[in-house]
Parts: sequence; C-alpha cells; structure tokens
Amino acid sequence: MFSLGDSNRYLLYSEPTDMRKSFHTLSGLVTNRMGSNPHNGEVFIFINKSRNRIKLLHWEPGGMVIYCKMLDRGTFVLPDCSSVNNASYPMQWRDLVLLVEGIMENPDSRQTRLEHLRNL
Repeated sequence: MFSLGDSNRYLLYSEPTDMRKSFHTLSGLVTNRMGSNPHNGEVFIFINKSRNRIKLLHWEPGGMVIYCKMLDRGTFVLPDCSSVNNASYPMQWRDLVLLVEGIMENPDSRQTRLEHLRNL
C-alpha cells in the first residue's frame, strides 16, 4: 500500500545514483554516505545521473519498500543542493510531488515530458 504523505520526512541523496542498486545497496548509501538509519521511517530519494529515473526507499511496518519511476522523455528538475555540506538534502512532501510530476513553479518553463499536455 502506498503510504507516503506530508507526515514523512524526505531526504534527497545529493549525488547521482546507479539505478541498478536495490534494497541492500541503497540502504548502504543511507547508512554510510547519508549518515542515517534506513529503518527510521524517513523516505530517501535517489536520482540517476541522467535525471530520468528516481527511486524512493522507505521502511514500512513489515518491510522495506522501493518506489521508482522512469521517464519516457525529459528529466527531473532537482533543487539546488550546492549549499548542502553533507550527502542529504531535506525536502518537503510538496516539493517531492512537484519533482515527480514535473510541475515547475515558473509556468514559462515547461518540461519536455509535459509538452503533450499542450495538445489536449
């Protein structure tokens, strides 16, 4: 059951991630690079170098869950993580939804993957 919402804490891994990684290796990144516990209920966000794939790692009662999305075209627009000194960047639920859906706050700059919506 999809159980994410605004009550969760979200942390974006600030480096590109190999999307072949799964439960154990992503958990290792959380522990070793982000300095957090993958079983604490936080949601950890990973994006590949091409920015066309995203994975969310989350511990739920009963086990670990990975949510993933691969874009047909276009890229995810990442927040500016340059001011972050460590490997994790805190995000809000609202920002995650905007990131995953490709919605940008500036309506003059649309993502390639949303071009087909103009034709509807």
